[in-house]
Amino acid sequence: MKYSFSSELWLWEGQGAWHFLTLPGDISAEIKEAFGTGRPGFGSIRVTATIKGHVWKTSIFPDSKSGSYLLPVRAEIRKKAEISAGDQVEVNLDLEI
Repeated sequence: MKYSFSSELWLWEGQGAWHFLTLPGDISAEIKEAFGTGRPGFGSIRVTATIKGHVWKTSIFPDSKSGSYLLPVRAEIRKKAEISAGDQVEVNLDLEI
């Protein structure tokens, strides 16, 4: 399953400087339908993500607050892609089935 979308990068207001992109609702709904709920690892799904040509492997996680999945964006990727909280970011996502 492959997706492309745009989302605003945001900073989680807790300990650590975690930055996330929230997947659009329609994509999240399709992923939930395909993968179901109650997956091990907090419901995480392994993905390969690409932002501005920078590729990394990570996982997306369901967010009960938004009802969507969240994609964490590591500092190394943010620095290479020259993005920061508040930026609108284009993402390519390849889910590992």
